Amino acid sequence: MDTQQVWFVTGASKGLGLTLVKKLLQQGANVAATSRSINDLRRAVNTDDARFLPLVADLKSEASVGEAIQATIAHFGRIDIVVNNAGYGLLGSLEELTDQEARENFDVNVFGSLNVIRHVMPHLRQQQSGHIFNISSIGGFYGTFPGFGIYCATKFAVEGFSESLAAEAKAFGINVTIVEPGYFRTDFLTAGSLGLPSQPIDAYEAVRQSQQTHQSEINGNQPGDPEKAVNALIQVASSPNPPLHLFLGQDAYDLAYTKIRAVQHDLEAWKEVTVSTGYEIQGPVSLT
Repeated sequence: MDTQQVWFVTGASKGLGLTLVKKLLQQGANVAATSRSINDLRRAVNTDDARFLPLVADLKSEASVGEAIQATIAHFGRIDIVVNNAGYGLLGSLEELTDQEARENFDVNVFGSLNVIRHVMPHLRQQQSGHIFNISSIGGFYGTFPGFGIYCATKFAVEGFSESLAAEAKAFGINVTIVEPGYFRTDFLTAGSLGLPSQPIDAYEAVRQSQQTHQSEINGNQPGDPEKAVNALIQVASSPNPPLHLFLGQDAYDLAYTKIRAVQHDLEAWKEVTVSTGYEIQGPVSLT
């Protein structure tokens, strides 16, 4: 890893973000990290390392994000690697989640990352280099999880704008990688990171079962190792040809192929209908 590079990591007071910041500092990197609470961030990272710049940032506020970007450049002189990690889960059926609950999830998971991208891209363009990691989820590629419709929608949005960003940024020497983790043993499924509907509907038995399973059985027993996940991110950041899509975890790998095979099945099963929807191509008109 190039220890002269400057990393900018959002949502760094817990989860993969915190694990990544600690690992980067251990390896000698320069790290600017954001959280809604700078005190929580300082306590979590627990270091006086001069290479660490803790910042408070409200990702829903474009002004706050801009200030964090400017503070990082003022302190380190540049930004090389951006990790849009901040976000939270939301578990509830589409019917029972309120408009406000759904929009809040989009505000943080989608528009928060867009605020960062909007403010950091001018600097990356000017230096003609950089790497943006947008932390999605296997739920941004495979959406068949009862109760996770809005959360999956936010991550599908991340996937979509990231693919476009990769095409837009390539000309400026900037790489983009979408990170699609499966289940990793972080606090993602705890009360502080997983939103629940304020107006639950008992009729959704599959959703209530999903909630019970995630909170009581999966939480604390996730197969993914956060340390290995951040090692993978650091490895990819050092690659001259990083992937656009980075799936993390055997579960993510398996579910991705489940989705790919399902799409292939539908394509072939309905090919006749699919290709029948164009205009009929008329041959040349004969005058004889």
